Amino acid sequence: MPKGQGKTIAQNRKASHDYFIEDTYEAGIVLQGTEIKSLRNGRVNIKDSHARIDRGEVKLINLHIAEYEQGNRFNHDPTRTRKLLLHRKEIDKLIGLTQQQGYALVPLKIYIKNGYAKVLIGLGKGKKKYDKREDLKQKQMKRDVDRALKDHVR
Repeated sequence: MPKGQGKTIAQNRKASHDYFIEDTYEAGIVLQGTEIKSLRNGRVNIKDSHARIDRGEVKLINLHIAEYEQGNRFNHDPTRTRKLLLHRKEIDKLIGLTQQQGYALVPLKIYIKNGYAKVLIGLGKGKKKYDKREDLKQKQMKRDVDRALKDHVR
């Protein structure tokens, strides 16, 4: 776990399979009352979500935070668009980078740091099918080598 990072709640493992992650940014999330309670219980799905820049603000789209069980009629909408908190310089930099062809903002993990919900978003360039196959080959070869070394030691 990197220095200063708290309890990981959700991680997007599919992101490294679908994108070359070139840079990461830590952002706060604007949440409603019952959302943080549900998030602390680990009831969040980050898999199909992405971030988009809209009118100078970074928004997290399609993040599913399940409704809080003890919530009442003021419970939140599970898939509402949530605003991310970044510095203006970071947002301006991201605007320039995401306008290039093939780049996207992908949430990598959600965690609690110093009592606040944070999301680690990555600037990713989409992988082609042959890149994904090459990664799987490399992973399988590394696994075979590790297995051979482990058997050789015994």
